[in-house]
Amino acid sequence: MNPSSDYIIRIYRFEKNKPHRFVGVVEEVGIKGKKAFNTYDELWEILSQTKRNLREDRQREK
Repeated sequence: MNPSSDYIIRIYRFEKNKPHRFVGVVEEVGIKGKKAFNTYDELWEILSQTKRNLREDRQREK
């Protein structure tokens, strides 16, 4: 995995009165698959998890 990952984030729906609530998917460029999210927190968790996995992979290589 590349240390500076690129993402495609698609937001399909959001509520004007509830700006923290929206629906979309995240794709990491060059990686197969998509991950869905329904809130900012879920989006952040997806992006954070990817970075966490990268750090763990680097530690295993040492």
